[in-house]
Amino acid sequence: MAFYEFQGYVYLVVMLVMLAVKAYAFISSLLFSAEAYTATGKLTKPAWSIILGLGLLAQVLLLNASPINLIHLAFTIAALVYLADVRPALAEVTGRR
Repeated sequence: MAFYEFQGYVYLVVMLVMLAVKAYAFISSLLFSAEAYTATGKLTKPAWSIILGLGLLAQVLLLNASPINLIHLAFTIAALVYLADVRPALAEVTGRR
């Protein structure tokens, strides 16, 4: 029984980390101007905001689902792409860090 209890805690931690990453990416996407997205040649601000917002909404609504769920993984990858590629380009264009 202790193994399943440990597994439950690991899933909880993974889900909370995924939720935090998606929330941070979504809030960050809202803070940059639409012109900055255009200047970087990335997807538009509405596109990133919708993608990241849907990911955050799915995370909240499907909280009881496994973190290995395809929906969670797809939106987590989208949030990580935003944080690793788009956000640094936006910060460079706007001069923010």
